[in-house]
Amino acid sequence: MTHRLPRSLAALSLVALLGGCASVGVGFGIPVGPVSIGVGASNHGVSLGVGTGVGPVGVGVGVDQGGRVNAGVGVGTSTEIGNSGVRAGVGVGTGTTIYDPNKPNR
Repeated sequence: MTHRLPRSLAALSLVALLGGCASVGVGFGIPVGPVSIGVGASNHGVSLGVGTGVGPVGVGVGVDQGGRVNAGVGVGTSTEIGNSGVRAGVGVGTGTTIYDPNKPNR
């Protein structure tokens, strides 16, 4: 098991962050150039995100099933699935909603 946060886990960490407060989640990320595209689930639901990371820290932006756009930062660990380049892991962090289609603009 690798104890580092590659770009793919940054997306996972983002997924764990979506929802506007601290949460824990699991997911999968696929590296695409300098970022990763990730999908995962946390105690706040399912999300799709893009993120990047250095060491155990990841940052990213994602969209949850309610259409809310969220940004977050977190830490985590992951392991590669076979030799596929796809990584699975867990992360913990915090985030904030930067756009909510259900709330009027102020």
